Amino acid sequence: MKPIQIIAEIGQNFNGDLELAKELIRLSKKCGADVAKFQVYDAKSLFPSKEDGNNWFEYNCKTELTKKQISVLIEECQKNDIEFMASAFDTTRVEWLEELGVDRYKIASRSIKDNKLIDAILKTGKPVIASLGMWNGDDFPDLNGRDDIDYLYCVSKYPTQLSELNFSKIDFSKYAGFSDHTLGIVASTIAMSRGARIIEKHLTIDKNMYGPDHSCSMTPSELSQLVEIKNNIISCL
Repeated sequence: MKPIQIIAEIGQNFNGDLELAKELIRLSKKCGADVAKFQVYDAKSLFPSKEDGNNWFEYNCKTELTKKQISVLIEECQKNDIEFMASAFDTTRVEWLEELGVDRYKIASRSIKDNKLIDAILKTGKPVIASLGMWNGDDFPDLNGRDDIDYLYCVSKYPTQLSELNFSKIDFSKYAGFSDHTLGIVASTIAMSRGARIIEKHLTIDKNMYGPDHSCSMTPSELSQLVEIKNNIISCL
């Protein structure tokens, strides 16, 4: 059996503060996560404007990472012996990540039909994880015939209610894991007990901080609990 990996999704939860981003990397490692993950994008291209109803637009722009900042975060991950990973949202960012030497890529739910982006990621030849929160096909996507993609079950709602999950119909021998947007760590615990070997969940230092993802994120304490549960599950298998 492959080991269970826990991805601490920092995403936008550093609120544009690079020192907070580095602190979240250190906490990810300290609490036992395997990966510290970010999102790299051109905010003005990716997100609707405030005039189009996006009240988080200024926040989205504030949390956009430059290539230099990404390099700083990769260096922080290396210093703390934790893998850096990112969801790239355009081909320019894929080029950046290639130049900076990332090990693998994440395709976010919202990008699962972005063929240009997916082609650029697949051409790197590196391992890929893809969330399927916005995929409505009966089968997994055909990503250029690649049969080694790690697909994550996901419900693209923030937060997701436990009642909105459909674990009884999810086969974790086919899905590699679960991208968790629920409150708390119950759903991730259930997913691991059902065979998920990748858990991705947002991490924050304070669920009450300003930002769209903090409320459905885990705290460092919850991350530590999740890692302990993971280890207990592994020891029982």
